[in-house]
Amino acid sequence: MHTTRNTVIFDLDGTLLNTLTDLTSSVNHVMSLHKFPRHSQEAVRQMVGNGIYVLFEKALPGGRQNPAYECCLKEFQRYYAAHMQEETAPFPGVLALLEQLSEEGYALAVVSNKFDAAVKALCQDYFAPYIETAIGESPAIARKPAPDTVFAAMKQLNVTREQCIYVGDSEVDLATARNAGIPCISVDWGFKSRAFLLEHKAAVIVSDTEALLRCIHDGGPAINTAP
Repeated sequence: MHTTRNTVIFDLDGTLLNTLTDLTSSVNHVMSLHKFPRHSQEAVRQMVGNGIYVLFEKALPGGRQNPAYECCLKEFQRYYAAHMQEETAPFPGVLALLEQLSEEGYALAVVSNKFDAAVKALCQDYFAPYIETAIGESPAIARKPAPDTVFAAMKQLNVTREQCIYVGDSEVDLATARNAGIPCISVDWGFKSRAFLLEHKAAVIVSDTEALLRCIHDGGPAINTAP
């Protein structure tokens, strides 16, 4: 290990797991159930990242003012929980990366805006030997880009921000790391493009897990304090 930063906190969707197909199928199940227009996978890609409340604000005609909004949230959670592993899989190289980091003594965590039960279930099923703590969206804690889930993970791992690196695929992740005061490594294999990440002032963008590992070993980029 080449740095005092010995803890890596990962985003989940678009960073460790390719969840887009199952998310799209679950959104469209709800849309069909209520006879609303269905969405393409590319459209859903643009809607995700800020949790299910924002997802359905964007997906439903009329957003939160739609009378079916609360019902749709519950139906999505129920359906997605039952179908969230039909097409979902780790991105190439992710399992080997987590295994190597774990063997090297890094503490590993996940923080996500996906609802907490799904985050914990997916991490348990895919990453159980490696991810020590997994925290998702719940009424008990502010969602990203607030730093609260990152701080909760630090507390559970008994580490300080000086020990942490954040890894994510979106502008939400960049803002979360900035708000938590830790360096952020962006990946471009997820829901947002390299051009989009550059527009949002990503300091370092990697395209494969080998480059990500090297960047983690180097301690990540300088902490971005720019809004």
